Amino acid sequence: MKKITFICILLFLSVFCYGQSNFSRGQDLFMQNNPSAAVVFFERAIAEEPSNTLAFLYLGVVYEQLRRSDEAIAVYRRILPMAGNLSANIANNLGNVYFQRGHFDESERFYSQSIGFDSGYSIAYLGRANSRIKTGNMQNAIIDYEHYLTLEPRSSQRSNIERLVNLIRSEIASEEMRKIIAAEEERRLAEERQRLLDSVSASLQSAADASQAVSSGAESVELYDGEFVLD
Repeated sequence: MKKITFICILLFLSVFCYGQSNFSRGQDLFMQNNPSAAVVFFERAIAEEPSNTLAFLYLGVVYEQLRRSDEAIAVYRRILPMAGNLSANIANNLGNVYFQRGHFDESERFYSQSIGFDSGYSIAYLGRANSRIKTGNMQNAIIDYEHYLTLEPRSSQRSNIERLVNLIRSEIASEEMRKIIAAEEERRLAEERQRLLDSVSASLQSAADASQAVSSGAESVELYDGEFVLD
């Protein structure tokens, strides 16, 4: 009995170590920027240890590198409900995949989910700001950019983001000015149209009055019954 138990323990340890070995080998290849080779080991690690959240995360990133976005989404979605302290990271990665695919409403949703998991997860604010730019939600994009810079004051992208925010503000101001000018021009045209309409209507009424006057006068003329005398 003891011998059987010992054998079972050895088998368990060998399987566990093999899984760890696959994960470690995958990590090494990932660090060597060899996703094509790393993907096999991460897939094996997950097959052997389905609760290895970090292996799912690595595998999703590798799928992204290999442009296998459908598989990346599937991996991230599968692990997200049980990702624990990696939830914000995985939700943010889902946002990235959807953004790259041009699905900006979905990317914004997952960036928001990432922020919901961790309000200090700065990169998700940047991703959500970019998504909001794509959907035309400019005011909220500015809020996200500024929140990102508050969390990351030393960001290497700070100057670019500040220039972008200023540009967006200028565009918003210009658009508001265009709306004001357009509304003023529309009001002016409406007033001019009404003035001309009133003038034309008044002319028509005057003509109608004159016509009515001539008609009434003609009806009151009596016929001359006398004879015309020619000299």
